[in-house]
Amino acid sequence: MEDCRIVALYWDRSEEAIVQTADKYGKYCYSIAYHILADAGDADETVNDTYMGAWNSMPPHRPSVLSAFLGKITRRVSINRWNERRADKRGKGEIPLALDELAEIIPSRDTPEETVAARELTQSIDRFLAALPETERDMFVCRYWFLSPIAEIGEKFGAGTSKVKSTLFRTRNKLKAHLEQEGFI
Repeated sequence: MEDCRIVALYWDRSEEAIVQTADKYGKYCYSIAYHILADAGDADETVNDTYMGAWNSMPPHRPSVLSAFLGKITRRVSINRWNERRADKRGKGEIPLALDELAEIIPSRDTPEETVAARELTQSIDRFLAALPETERDMFVCRYWFLSPIAEIGEKFGAGTSKVKSTLFRTRNKLKAHLEQEGFI
C-alpha cells in the first residue's frame, strides 16, 4: 500500500493503518530499535510504541515521508527506553561509544540560549551531510543516527572495520571544520 494511503487511514482513524504500517515498516522500525536497545523484547515493545506514537501524531501531522516519520519516532522511543534502562550491558556499548565520538564536536544544549541555536546547528549539519559523497554520508548516518555497530556498517558497505573507522574519523574531522567555519565551535 502506498504511504499516502496509509497516512489517510491514520487520518480516518482506521485501525487498518496500524496493520498496514506493520506490514510495510515493521522490520525497518524493529531494526532501528534493535540497534539501539540490543534486546529483542525491548525492540518489539518499542515498535509497538512507535505505532502508538504515529496514531497519536496523525492527525494533526501529515508526514510527507512516512518512513522517515516512523524512523524518527522509533529512534526517539528507543533512546528514551535505553535511558530508562541504562545499564552497561544494554546497546552492547554502541550508544555511549557513538555519542562519545561526537561529544567533542557538537556543542551541548544545556541552556535555553543554546536551545535556540540548536535549530541553526541542525540546519548546518544537514548542509554538511548533503555535501558529502553518498557512501560517506550513508556510513555517517548509519553510525550516528541509527547507531549501527562498526562491523555491521562494514558488512553493509563491503568494507573492513578499519576502513569504516577511518572514514568516520575523517568525516567527524570534516564536520568539526565545517562547524568551526560556521561559528558553532
